[in-house]
Amino acid sequence: MAVVKGIGFGYLPEETIHHYLVRIPRSKNEKVIVYERFHWDEGESQESEINYDNTKVIINRHKWDLVKDIIQTELNKSLKNNKISVSRFKIGDNPIDRLLGKEMIILLWAIEDSDPSLVPVAVRNWLGLSREERWWLFTMTNATTGHADDKRGWRKAIRYAITENPIDDKRKSQLSVFDL
Repeated sequence: MAVVKGIGFGYLPEETIHHYLVRIPRSKNEKVIVYERFHWDEGESQESEINYDNTKVIINRHKWDLVKDIIQTELNKSLKNNKISVSRFKIGDNPIDRLLGKEMIILLWAIEDSDPSLVPVAVRNWLGLSREERWWLFTMTNATTGHADDKRGWRKAIRYAITENPIDDKRKSQLSVFDL
């Protein structure tokens, strides 16, 4: 079976209009912004639905740089399994398939207001979740606090659950099934 050529990370506009767009600025001093979109503009420039109302996450460049390679690897693993072309994050606009975007946003919501020293714990816990668990967490959080400025309720719970619930690797290997 041939590999399907997606745009960015698995976005296939002929299958669905719903996707996420990660806009990475050239300047390291500017923030990375993730938009939820229901329209694809023909051509290189994507300007439809790039506005405050469609903003899911605004994250500083330092935190983005800490997780971008891990997110990229995880998204590409899913794309390979589904025989869709893989991608790399680049400066500018990066479209992402709607389900992959939901997974990514969970990690970004977890670290957006956390201390950068907690990012490794967040990554380990995020990687420990199944895709379905990430989708469920996204759905529950997005229903009440899905906008970039909604930093309460489920959004706060995501941050605490993923950044302040460390998995102790040594202890984990010593636990039996009955201890879990």
